Amino acid sequence: MASGGIINQDGARRNGFAVRRWLNLAIFACAVVPAVAGLGVAPARAEYPEKIIKIVVPFAAGGGTDIIARTTAQEIQTDLGKSVIIENKPGAGTIIGTQTVATSEPDGYSLLMATFAHAVNPSLYKKLPFDPHKDFAAVSLIARSFNIVVVNPASKINSISDLIAEAKANPGKLNFGTFGTGTSAHLAGELFNAMAKVKMTAVPYKGAAPAISDLLGGQIDVMFTTVASAASLVAAGQLRALAVTSAERSAAFPQLPAVAEAGVPGYAAESWYGLYAPAKTPAPVIARLNQAIAKAVQSGAFKKLEANEGLIMVGGAPEQLDRYVGQEEERWRKLVKDANIEVQ
Repeated sequence: MASGGIINQDGARRNGFAVRRWLNLAIFACAVVPAVAGLGVAPARAEYPEKIIKIVVPFAAGGGTDIIARTTAQEIQTDLGKSVIIENKPGAGTIIGTQTVATSEPDGYSLLMATFAHAVNPSLYKKLPFDPHKDFAAVSLIARSFNIVVVNPASKINSISDLIAEAKANPGKLNFGTFGTGTSAHLAGELFNAMAKVKMTAVPYKGAAPAISDLLGGQIDVMFTTVASAASLVAAGQLRALAVTSAERSAAFPQLPAVAEAGVPGYAAESWYGLYAPAKTPAPVIARLNQAIAKAVQSGAFKKLEANEGLIMVGGAPEQLDRYVGQEEERWRKLVKDANIEVQ
C-alpha cells in the first residue's frame, strides 16, 4: 500500500506540472500570436486621394498659367473624386510659389503648375532655395504652346515690321511687359531683341494679368504674352495681335504671321505647362495623377483651349516632362548668358 501511495503522489505531481506547463504555453501563445499576425499583415493603406489637392500657381490669378491650372483642376477632380483647388503664389520670378511646393509634404496633396521659368531659373540665379531637379518629381507635361505678340489697339504699331522700325528709331524707349525675369514673355522679348537687333526694355510684373492691365492702360507698349492670357482680349478687340512666336503659323490664328516670316527669320519661342509634385512622392500617387492628366487633356474643356488658343496637348509620361525641361534648360542658357540677363 505504501508503494502504491508513493506512485500516486508522484503521478499527481507529474499531472500538476503538466497542467502548469500547458497553462504557461497557452498564455504565451495568446501573447505571441496576435503580435505575429500583426507583423504578417500590413495595415490597409487608404486609396489616394483622401483629401483636397492643391495646385500652386507661381503667378497672379487671371493669367495664362492660371487658366491652364484651373482647367486642369476642374478636369482631374472629376476623375480623382476629390476637390482640387488653386493657390496663387506670385513673385520672385516664380521662386516663391515653386519653393512652397518644394518644401511641402511629398504626399501628392501639394502640386506645382510649372512653366518656362522652371527651366530657365537655374541659368538666372546663382543659388536657388531649391533644386529644380532633385526637389521635384515630374507628373506630366500637360501642354506646349507659343506666345503671341500684342499691343494696345490705339498703338501706331500694326505689324512686326512696325515694331522693329519703332524700336530701332527709339532704342531702349519701348517697354515690353513680362511675367517676371526669365519667364516666357521675358525671354521671348529678349530673343526678339537679339535676333531683330533692337533694344526694348523689359518691365517685370507678378503675372500676365497685371502686365496686360498696364498694356490696356498704355503704361507699356507691347507684350510677348501667352496665348491663354490674351486670346479672349484679342477676340474682343481689346488687344491687337501682331504675330505668333511659333516657328510657323498656327491653325488657331491662321490670319497671324509667325514672327519668323514677319521680319525675324529663324525666330521661335515656346511656352509650356507641366505638373510637378515634391520629390519622394510615392510612385503610385504619381501614376494616379499622371493617369488623371492623360484623361483630362482629352476633355472638351482642353479641346476648346487647343482649338481657340493653339495649345498642343501632351499629357505624357513623367519621363517625357523631365526630358523636355532638360532640353529647354539647355536651349535658353546661351541666350541668358549672351544677353547678360540678371535678376534684379
